[in-house]
Amino acid sequence: MKYKALHTCIRVYDLEKSIKFYEEALNLKVVRRKDFEDFSLVYLDDGESGHEIELTYNKGNEPYDLGNGYSHIAYEVDDLENSHKYHKEKGFKVSELGGLGDTEKPLFYFITDPDGYDIEIIRK
Repeated sequence: MKYKALHTCIRVYDLEKSIKFYEEALNLKVVRRKDFEDFSLVYLDDGESGHEIELTYNKGNEPYDLGNGYSHIAYEVDDLENSHKYHKEKGFKVSELGGLGDTEKPLFYFITDPDGYDIEIIRK
């Protein structure tokens, strides 16, 4: 059997704010949107990997408590330092560049989306 990752679903409080974040922060594009009476689903992808982020908006909900089980999703980038600078200039919540102690160059940093989900940006 062969398995392929399709999407990661995250629940969001403000759908339009979240769409804008993922478009600006990760250059993702909306590829599908399904609006129902009680909820909406918006799928974004990078046009390359085939993996999508599914934003689920449940109408009339309060902000979500992320609990302590979620850690992060990760994206790689070909220019870590310029990506870090871009995210800081856009005013996103951004961590400092980091590594794992055995490298001279930084390997990653984190940004946080409007709902508090962490996204790791990793050097390609």
